[in-house]
Amino acid sequence: MDSTDFTARLDAITVDELRAGGGSKWSRHPGTLGAWIAEMDFGIAPPITQALAAHVASGQFGYTTNEDKAGLARAYAQFARRRYGWDVDPAWVRPAPDVLAVLGGMLDHFTSPGDKVVLPTPAYMPFLTLPGLHDREIIQVPMQRTDDGGPHPRWTFDLEGLAAAFEAGGKVLILCNPVNPLGQVLTAGEMLEVADVVDAAGALVFSDEIHAPVVYREHRHTPYATLDARTAAHSITATSASKGFNLPGLKCAQAVLTNPEHRQRWAQRCWAVEEGASRLGYTAAIAAYDEGEPWLEQVLGYLDRNRTALTDLTAEHLPEAGYTAPEGTYLTLLHLPRLGADPAAVLREEAGVFLTPGTALGQGGEGFVRLNFATPLPILTDIVERIGAVVRAH
Repeated sequence: MDSTDFTARLDAITVDELRAGGGSKWSRHPGTLGAWIAEMDFGIAPPITQALAAHVASGQFGYTTNEDKAGLARAYAQFARRRYGWDVDPAWVRPAPDVLAVLGGMLDHFTSPGDKVVLPTPAYMPFLTLPGLHDREIIQVPMQRTDDGGPHPRWTFDLEGLAAAFEAGGKVLILCNPVNPLGQVLTAGEMLEVADVVDAAGALVFSDEIHAPVVYREHRHTPYATLDARTAAHSITATSASKGFNLPGLKCAQAVLTNPEHRQRWAQRCWAVEEGASRLGYTAAIAAYDEGEPWLEQVLGYLDRNRTALTDLTAEHLPEAGYTAPEGTYLTLLHLPRLGADPAAVLREEAGVFLTPGTALGQGGEGFVRLNFATPLPILTDIVERIGAVVRAH
């Protein structure tokens, strides 16, 4: 399908069709426009549909096999080499149901009770709550929003704050790149500054790179583990086809273990994490990595159109929102302090739009909402117009 036809097909998707699909984004909060949970409204790549149909037709729904695991590792390694220039040995790649399961396994088997988790904020919501379920305390270190007067204000790491958090008992840093919810693609220089702090503390990094396939043309994803020998040794990378290829419900992520000692410990202690991955998820992920890139490129083109359209839409309807076109992800923050500390609650009631509240993103999220713009442009336009009308009314 050429790009014009692809764009027209996505533009034509309606709210009624999305609600009829029954997914969480459009069914959990009836009567609202869904702009919260991180999934796209664009379906999946045809090769994935075909692979899943063939799997269903085979009737093979038994436990996963060593061949499944080897196929997934091979497919991800080849994708990472093409997409990021990362020379991944398939032996480093292990399955998991999702990135949170990788984090849970890391906390349980690579840290000790009493160890603390260091988290730059605003952050992906479960990163604030999951460590507590594993009896690990969170130390939030708010990022600093810098505005040098240029067109692209940027959030930066508080390196002194990170160092202080490690001195207070932090043993693991959660690093998210591209950054959810900020939409930033971290540079090698930014990550090396963080790596210096981590290395000095003798700590570990959980590198969430689930949004890595969703990076726009003028940027490039750099895996944290590729920066130098230190970062490869002190990190575990978690990723998945779920965001780039719209497959979160199929439960198949990848842990990439670049340290031989980590691989040995994972093999000994994390087999239960691996067994949580879905066999249909393996099928979908392998098809995505092997054959899904042409579709991904078309989706990136559509998302690029949306993020650019948001520049004009926010300038007209939300000039005070501080919108900066994301470098990666299909998520962005809008600053709406006129609506109080929790603008999302106001917009849910008065605009019929459901967004992620900034208060759920940790320190620094107050007065913000997180908007998911992976939706048809006519729907996105309606969402922004509704938000603008409420803000003006206040």
